[in-house]
Amino acid sequence: MVKVGSSSLTTATGGLDADRVDALVDVLAKVRSGGEREVVLVSSGAIAAGLAPLGLHRRPKDLARQQAAASVGQGLLVARYTASFARYGVRVGQVLLTSNDTSRRAHYRNAYRTLDQLLDMGALPIVNENDTVATDEIRFGDNDRLAALVAHLVRADLLILLSDVDGLYDGDPSIPGTTRIAEITGPADLAGVSIGSAGKAGVGTGGMVTKVEAARIATAAGVPVVLTSASHAADALAGRDTGTYFHRTGRRSADRLLWLAHASTPQGSLTLDDGAVQAVVERHSSLLPAGIAAVEGEFAAGDPVELRDLRGRPVARGLVNFDAKEIPQLLGRSTHDLARELGPAYEREVVHRDDLVVLHS
Repeated sequence: MVKVGSSSLTTATGGLDADRVDALVDVLAKVRSGGEREVVLVSSGAIAAGLAPLGLHRRPKDLARQQAAASVGQGLLVARYTASFARYGVRVGQVLLTSNDTSRRAHYRNAYRTLDQLLDMGALPIVNENDTVATDEIRFGDNDRLAALVAHLVRADLLILLSDVDGLYDGDPSIPGTTRIAEITGPADLAGVSIGSAGKAGVGTGGMVTKVEAARIATAAGVPVVLTSASHAADALAGRDTGTYFHRTGRRSADRLLWLAHASTPQGSLTLDDGAVQAVVERHSSLLPAGIAAVEGEFAAGDPVELRDLRGRPVARGLVNFDAKEIPQLLGRSTHDLARELGPAYEREVVHRDDLVVLHS
């Protein structure tokens, strides 16, 4: 699994750099040539590629113009990849995702099936956020996090994050005396490390902060990560010492719960009494109406909601089974009483344990 940022594919003023794209494709095609390894590519660059054709001199801040740039740039980006991979007889498939596609059960299954089928048919999936339709509420926000989640989705053996910096440093790499950190075994290794927030080129949304966060998500889900520069991609894919290696810190969990925890935006919240908090957090039980003290927000059945304790602290996140307007009449009541008064459709959990993930502080 490889993720490449906008700065590694485009010029600072926008527009694709064909030589950079071809150099990356040369490396990825060589990895696939033996037939033993599959590659999924998460590629930024759509918005950046659309800047120059639309006469934009810098990445716009408003969502509408970002979507317009993505609409133009995504076609250019995939066309460039298609032509470049065709030199090796490799077909590519475009997969555009929003967080809404991956936090809901049916959409999640579709995303998984598409990626799985592309790999089975010998195509190389190129994944990007669907910037042309995504709104602020359903955006991943950066492709580093998207890459971490897709790596878990496709059960990747390794995630390689390619950037314009050749690894994580113990300070600003432009300042003499700073040192590249060869490996990270856990969160404690990051204590005292100053992590910059912006890339050099200024055409993407990511930076070292998003890459370290992506590494945290992936390694906690059992996927090791290498962070290095695009020029060192061949070394990373060959297993040679390069960049910063993040060791896995956890084991694989249920796929969709990882997406729910890291890729969903709560549309409202439910406040739980102490007994319900204990049941959800410690016993991993479903959330029943009897344990809910209050409801906030406007949401529909199937939307992600935040579960909070009586002090307002988030303790879990889940997909709710009722609309927000239905829940006030359910508060504090047993499912048996609700079924007798309102019908059998109300004899069920507000959030089922299979659609619920505990948030660790």
